[in-house]
Amino acid sequence: MTKKLPRVILRELQLDDVEARYQWCLDKEVTKHLNMPDKYPPFSKDETRKWMEMCINKTNGYDQKAILDQDNNHIGWIDLKNFDNLNKHAELGIAIGDKNYWGKGFGLAAMLEMLKYGFNELNLNKIWLRVEIDNEKAIKSYKRIGYVEEGILRQDRLRNGKFVDRLRMSILKNEFLQITQKLKKS
Repeated sequence: MTKKLPRVILRELQLDDVEARYQWCLDKEVTKHLNMPDKYPPFSKDETRKWMEMCINKTNGYDQKAILDQDNNHIGWIDLKNFDNLNKHAELGIAIGDKNYWGKGFGLAAMLEMLKYGFNELNLNKIWLRVEIDNEKAIKSYKRIGYVEEGILRQDRLRNGKFVDRLRMSILKNEFLQITQKLKKS
């Protein structure tokens, strides 16, 4: 990674975040590649609030954080889920809900922060993700940060009444440490 990434802050979710999350989930462009119910709107505001309360209280298996820009504007969310404590790995999910921040490195910066948290604070060895094979921009950014392809999950998601394949990618703790050492030198 040669381009300097913007500064982001990951913070715990707050109930004040419900309105932004609800509005982002109404935008079909934002939710196209997210695992959402095949209805519109995907969630009511009340359902959004209940989901976020479960995230805040950590009762749904998600360790979800709000992504803030350098001016503390809430721009999206990132999480770790599907924890396998025995084998020390978890799945990463991310969404930049505010489209004004797309394509500017905020997602990469948030992933770096979450990877640091997952590897250093939670002592994970591997952080993996699933991405739809037609989400080329996301795949490119994941590779840029150091994720490697593990394989294709065939017909892994039902999207708009059709099954789509997803690519499983992962990054290991030692790979991430090598990448962060290179970043510090540049």
